[in-house]
Amino acid sequence: MDKQKEKAVKLQRRQRRVRAKISGTAQIPRLRVTRSNDNIYAQVIDDVARKTLVSASSLDPEFKKQDKNGANVEGAQLVGELVGKRALDAKIKTVVFDRGGHIYHGRVKALAQGAREAGLKF
Repeated sequence: MDKQKEKAVKLQRRQRRVRAKISGTAQIPRLRVTRSNDNIYAQVIDDVARKTLVSASSLDPEFKKQDKNGANVEGAQLVGELVGKRALDAKIKTVVFDRGGHIYHGRVKALAQGAREAGLKF
């Protein structure tokens, strides 16, 4: 197996391990973070109903107006604030954080801090 494929398999294994322990409900949904090299995405998900309740990403028009980059910590924090505001507008106050198999560091941590600053509790 080449190195790229091996990294993807390891990431999927970590994601499955986390998802075995974390589940979102209608009362306490799951805040899922997905990151790529260029962008970062956040979704608030109700796993019981299998629906995305709220989402935000570095590709949103609101984010683009800020003239930030989704590939850095400042952009990730802004996406966290966006998803936090949208969740509060949807009357969601508490979530379970799903870091998506990535370590809680850098952009993932910045997104979480942005969501907390917006008023989400986790």
